[in-house]
Amino acid sequence: MRLSEENLMDVSRRFRREMDKGLGRDTNLTASVKMLPTFVRSTPDGTESGDFLALDLGGTNFRVLLVKVSANGKQKVEMENQIYAIPETLMRGSGCEKEGLLYAEQVLRGLGLDPSAEDCVAVQRVCHTVSTRAAHLCAATLAAVLRQIRDNKAAERLRTTIGVDGSVYKNHPQFARRLHKMVRRLVPDCDVRFLRSEDGSGKGAAMVTAVAYRLAEQHAERQRVLDTLRLSREQLMEVKRRMEEGMKRGLARDTHDSASVKMLPTYVRSTPDGTERGDFLALDLGGTNFRVLLVRVRSGKRRSVEMHNKIYTISQDIMQGTGEELFDHIVHCIGDFLEYMGLKGASLPLGFTFSFPCHQTRLDQGILLKWTKGFKATGCEGEDVAALLKDAIHRMEEFDLDVVAVVNDTVGTMMTCGYEDQRCEVGLIVGTGTNACYMEEMENVELVEGDDGLMCVNMEWGAFGDRGELDEFCTQFDAAVDERSANPGKQRFEKMISGMYLGEIVRNVLLDFTTRGLLFRGKLSERLKTRGIFETKFLSQIERCVCVCTCVCVCVCVCVFSTIMRETLKDLAPQCDVSLVQSEDGSGKGAALITAVACRLRDAKK
Repeated sequence: MRLSEENLMDVSRRFRREMDKGLGRDTNLTASVKMLPTFVRSTPDGTESGDFLALDLGGTNFRVLLVKVSANGKQKVEMENQIYAIPETLMRGSGCEKEGLLYAEQVLRGLGLDPSAEDCVAVQRVCHTVSTRAAHLCAATLAAVLRQIRDNKAAERLRTTIGVDGSVYKNHPQFARRLHKMVRRLVPDCDVRFLRSEDGSGKGAAMVTAVAYRLAEQHAERQRVLDTLRLSREQLMEVKRRMEEGMKRGLARDTHDSASVKMLPTYVRSTPDGTERGDFLALDLGGTNFRVLLVRVRSGKRRSVEMHNKIYTISQDIMQGTGEELFDHIVHCIGDFLEYMGLKGASLPLGFTFSFPCHQTRLDQGILLKWTKGFKATGCEGEDVAALLKDAIHRMEEFDLDVVAVVNDTVGTMMTCGYEDQRCEVGLIVGTGTNACYMEEMENVELVEGDDGLMCVNMEWGAFGDRGELDEFCTQFDAAVDERSANPGKQRFEKMISGMYLGEIVRNVLLDFTTRGLLFRGKLSERLKTRGIFETKFLSQIERCVCVCTCVCVCVCVCVFSTIMRETLKDLAPQCDVSLVQSEDGSGKGAALITAVACRLRDAKK
């Protein structure tokens, strides 16, 4: 193991020869010492100064450093750094798309298909296109709401907050980013805050050419189909204009009955002021699951909202049975929750979040106009849901409740975020269904007497398009989803955006592509033919690669991220400051807060 000086000199000579080979153009390829150029041509001379970002990547961890160099005769260098781990899936994968494509393959194999890599990429592109369109359509209609509020205030520049909830908005890795970006583009005069071969080379070359030509043709054809799902800025501006027109029709007494956007008064006229206190029960019904909540509101210096809740399911049989069966089931679950909380027999004020279109003439009443989201319980449409709930409570004869407020989930979301940020005046839901609400000037709400103050309007914008407003933007896939739905011709906008339908749109695109030989070698599986088999959550999983990429970018930019983002927003949207606040606690908390406000106002009148 010991080397003599002669041995070491020989090693040095051999190494020098390899260096020369590495530096030579003609000998570099065979050199063992590659002598790769780095294009670094100078060393520091002491005059350097400024702030610099550095990335140190060389193992299972990497560092991001912010380095501040000062000249002024002191040659001072200050450093701040943070270490990040690199997940094994990324180290052993093929980049940011690996994870999303892996999910695509798993999902498709679970559907009985045998996808190639090209198939997985194509399905990923379908998911991306469908979800992007949903986000852009949502942004276009939300832009109409923001413009309405700005015009109401006669303000050159609107500053407001939108409370947001819903499973698509929260869980899809890129939906929120696309929504935020498009809102900023469509309403640049608004500052809005919102609270992922055996026969030789000749034949082989011909086959490679043939395969490449086939793949190119298939790709081009798929793109032609997907282009029908992409909306230009001009088209989105037209959607916004039509939504504005629909809002005006819904607010006006003479055109309300024929309006697709109903703009229903909610009789919510005040937001929390911090003085509310007490224990309140909340019921949140809006899908196949519903929640019962106990919300304890405390005021004063220790102002807080404490929540306890339990989730219950509603079977398909109950959803499509009789109204009496549905409300008896709900009351039975309320009784179970009261016993679970040690409140059996208690009488508490109740806020009822009822996420279906209702006509209201007062806060504690809601006349169901029509079922949506797959509900078909008989004997409910045209009836007061608060009265149906009270009747079921009386039939049970185990407890009594004071139904103080019937509210929509969007209103509850707005109130939840409004408790934290009193500027919040818009509520947005993008989940199983989609809807929005906002605080409208009373003088514009012609269905209610009085011109003073504000009232929260439940837009019921899921029905936008039911009068043909979206016909030119609907594709054959939208038509197929609508025709096979429980309510053909109804809730057209909701069927283009909400979580109940996005997966089905993708499934119809995949069926079309496969039938035409553009995917899966033209071989359909029986499972893919099954309606509803492609769940909306698959979109989030398959598009996850974008989310992984975003996470890495955030890690790299963490030291200067906030500054860069502010500067970029100022550059891209000079007249708009946009913020979104996610409603962490959902619409149930909002229903309790509305009940608390109503109780405060009622007590003040006594």
